[in-house]
Amino acid sequence: MNLFPQDFLWGGAIAANQTEGAFNQDGKGLSTADLLPKGILSAHQERADKTAGIKDLAIDFYNRYPEDIQLFKEMGFTCLRLSIAWTRIFPHGDESQPNEAGLAYYDRIFDELAKHDIKPFVTLSHYEMPVGLVEHYGGWADRKLIEFFERYAVTVFERYQNKVKLWLTFNEINMSLHAPYTGVGLPEAADEQAIYQAIHHQLLASAKAVTLCKQIIPDAQIGNMLLGALNYPYTCNPDDVMAAVHENNKWLFFGDVQTRGRYPGYILRYFRDNNIEVRMEEGDLETLAEASVDFISFSYYASGCASADPKQKEVGNIIDSVPNPYLEKSQWGWLIDPKGLRVLLNFLYDRYQKPLFIVENGLGARDEVTADGEIIDDYRIKYLNDHLVQAREAILDGVELMGFTSWGPIDLVANSTAEMDKRYGFIYVDRRDDGSGTLERIRKESFFWYRDVIQTRGASLNV
Repeated sequence: MNLFPQDFLWGGAIAANQTEGAFNQDGKGLSTADLLPKGILSAHQERADKTAGIKDLAIDFYNRYPEDIQLFKEMGFTCLRLSIAWTRIFPHGDESQPNEAGLAYYDRIFDELAKHDIKPFVTLSHYEMPVGLVEHYGGWADRKLIEFFERYAVTVFERYQNKVKLWLTFNEINMSLHAPYTGVGLPEAADEQAIYQAIHHQLLASAKAVTLCKQIIPDAQIGNMLLGALNYPYTCNPDDVMAAVHENNKWLFFGDVQTRGRYPGYILRYFRDNNIEVRMEEGDLETLAEASVDFISFSYYASGCASADPKQKEVGNIIDSVPNPYLEKSQWGWLIDPKGLRVLLNFLYDRYQKPLFIVENGLGARDEVTADGEIIDDYRIKYLNDHLVQAREAILDGVELMGFTSWGPIDLVANSTAEMDKRYGFIYVDRRDDGSGTLERIRKESFFWYRDVIQTRGASLNV
């Protein structure tokens, strides 16, 4: 009873725009992620004005993937969650024909994973889209993007149908409410009317991708992904309890549409109360209704609290919430709440009755290399250990949990800030915020700890 299931998928999660580099190699176009953290810029501006070059190379996974995949295999990975860069396949987003060099690159990645018996778990759009679609169409504000995304999805489903059996549509799709440029290609100052309209288009595109995947790859599974932004009531005051319900509904709405295939009553009321009118065309609701995902995946880093008193809120990392006095914080101010993962797993499974997958969980911290060339990251081990213990508890509670992919198993570039200093990996990459470093890979203490957890199916965890 202390072991994770035999078929449980163990691994890590990375994103193309945070690992690959090679931002303009082999015909790749510019993505919105390439322009962060500066925001919306013209693709014609000098490259130095955009990201200070840190993402141009990232950790050079584009060229070093055989070495990195070998390290993942050494840890015992049975699954690697990764994303396809949309702009490697359709550089500007609206081409009629894909870029063969980009397709061939991911063929090589998937073949390398197959050599090591690691299942690829592919996200179609991980916090990026072609800049061309933002500049010429206004991002997801334009319904034409549904067609462009559908073309992209069909292309990769047909190309990789024999190599990839696990798919996700959009990474943390609910984050568009908090970071509209990253999520839907809108200006950060966009109002809710514009954001929810763009979200409607993105939900339709996701639904079409789900239906297409099931048609083209009948033995595949395709899911959605949420940022698991769990909120507790700050007190037992019924007003605070209701505030928590409202805060949780803001992100559960995305899960409800992608699982139940319809807009829930609470979001329709929110639209009415806030004079939001989402324009829908004939057939939209049918498209959503016919495309229930196979499983629910989510990221979990921290919980928050909700209060009816707006003065209680504290500015957080992208999402503001009320601080919980019972929890400690990480170096970056994120609340550390392992038991919250068990709460969330039970909550989501009760709500949807579909298999769940933890596709991101990890601790960002500043790691130091000792004089002996070692990285002793006990803090990361404790964080992950305590969360995995709670995941196991949830399985014992009856939750159907497919797997766990930590974020990110190798150090990578932060998407929103383009920095290396905030490290998550089991594998240290010698690169710093100023772009210096050899890119050498070094196994951290957590590398060997995670290897043991996988080998023992969790028996080595400390309770």
